[in-house]
Amino acid sequence: MAKAKTMTKSQIMAQLAEANGVTKKAAGEFVDTLVQLAYKEAKKGFTVPGLGKLVLVNRKARMGRNPATGESIKIPAKKVLKFRIAKAAKDAVL
Repeated sequence: MAKAKTMTKSQIMAQLAEANGVTKKAAGEFVDTLVQLAYKEAKKGFTVPGLGKLVLVNRKARMGRNPATGESIKIPAKKVLKFRIAKAAKDAVL
């Protein structure tokens, strides 16, 4: 079974431009602005309605294992950025 190829950035821009009656350049600028806004606002949480949201999560310190040597190591706590998919998007895809 052949795996379907994902859309390229230029294909996405062409679809957005056609659907909204704007140029590919304008669609690209809009997407770039949305992405930059998401990066800037991610610390507070950033939601794209109907798609999902970016959330900052604190990951606890834990014990892990070095796969090469098998020895136990301590993995420090850190903040990570996660994307939580919206229920509407799950329902549409699944």
